[in-house]
Amino acid sequence: MTTTTAPVEPPVLDDGPRRGRWGLWAQPAFRNLWLGETTSGLGTAVGNVALALVAVVTLGASPFMVGVLTASAWVPWLFLGLLAGAWVDRWPRLKVMLVCDLLLLVLFGSVPVAGWFGALTMAQLIVVALLAGAVKVFFSTAYGAVLPALVAKEDLLEANVKLRSGDSAAEIAGPGLAGLLAQAFGAASGLLADAVTYLVSALCVGTIKVKETPPPVAERRGILREIGEGVRFLVHDPHLRTLAVFGAVGNLGLNGIQAVQTVFLVRSVGVSPGGIGAVFAVVSVGGLAGAALAGRIARRFGTARGLLLCELVAAPFILLLPMAGARLPLAVSAVAWSVAVCGVIAGNVLAGSFYQSYCPPAMIGRIRASASTVNFSAIPVGALLGGWLGEVLGARTTIWIMAGVLLSAGAVLLASPLRAMRDFPERPDTL
Repeated sequence: MTTTTAPVEPPVLDDGPRRGRWGLWAQPAFRNLWLGETTSGLGTAVGNVALALVAVVTLGASPFMVGVLTASAWVPWLFLGLLAGAWVDRWPRLKVMLVCDLLLLVLFGSVPVAGWFGALTMAQLIVVALLAGAVKVFFSTAYGAVLPALVAKEDLLEANVKLRSGDSAAEIAGPGLAGLLAQAFGAASGLLADAVTYLVSALCVGTIKVKETPPPVAERRGILREIGEGVRFLVHDPHLRTLAVFGAVGNLGLNGIQAVQTVFLVRSVGVSPGGIGAVFAVVSVGGLAGAALAGRIARRFGTARGLLLCELVAAPFILLLPMAGARLPLAVSAVAWSVAVCGVIAGNVLAGSFYQSYCPPAMIGRIRASASTVNFSAIPVGALLGGWLGEVLGARTTIWIMAGVLLSAGAVLLASPLRAMRDFPERPDTL
């Protein structure tokens, strides 16, 4: 497949790569990126739990309103995803991330401030989630596109394993910290902690010494044409197209579960706010294991076959979650939930590394944004559907239904060319 996209001059690392037994830890640019994103990942893990707790415990929100809150964070992908991809390919990506971190600091910091003055409402939570979601469209697109500029192609899997391991470690600590903060200072205090971590992330990103060279203004061909190039590349490539649809189906089910998981644990199982943090921490251990195992899975089974194994072997453990507090002890269901998350995260690392190594550097922002628009547009649909089903059928039944949807994503992989492949393909020389 060929493209008319003008080549982008590769960025220059001022510190230069230093290899050895420390691998990517020897590169200051990568270390700073890892530190910033792991810190903000901790804040996000705290904030996600805190936001749901504020809605459910402080404001008494219904399951449907929790679904609306969850959906609000992802609705912006429907309207901004493709546009963000084209703009990010025009702008210095690290500067985009820096500005986004500062905006998120202000947005999430507004929630505890309103709480202190007794002015916090469900409407404000939804507006904050919506605006933060719009900011994260640009941040996520820039973050997904910047890594190939910081590390060599052969180091992308190692980089993604390290970054995702940091995120997963943060997700283990975050829910427990959110529960402790909620018990001690109120649920909104977790969002203050979230806001502070974005300041740390901004400081780390600002120290990365990379000279980025976006395409000159004279080489731009119009925003709609550039968006179309990214969409056509995704649609015409069978491997990327498969991963986009697979991600959308998986997100539909996963976020249908997430829309009611807090309601399920509080009202169906009877877990306290502090206990919810502990449950989510146990589940997040699976994410850490998945990130750590992704490289071994790729070496042992191959990247494409490894993704299939993650989906068909580990993910089905999610079916034990809705048995919590009824047919199974909560601890058993939480561990099974953790195993399912292990498979999801390992698969995400493998698929994300493929995107970064396969897509042409000059178009990676647009291609990733096109795929993310497909993937993430399913998130608000799943959240709203999960919230509605939670109102009509109850949280436990909703989790049964959405777990089935999550597992049906495996059928997408089995029906694709990836079924017969050991490894994902290399980028053709013509791209």
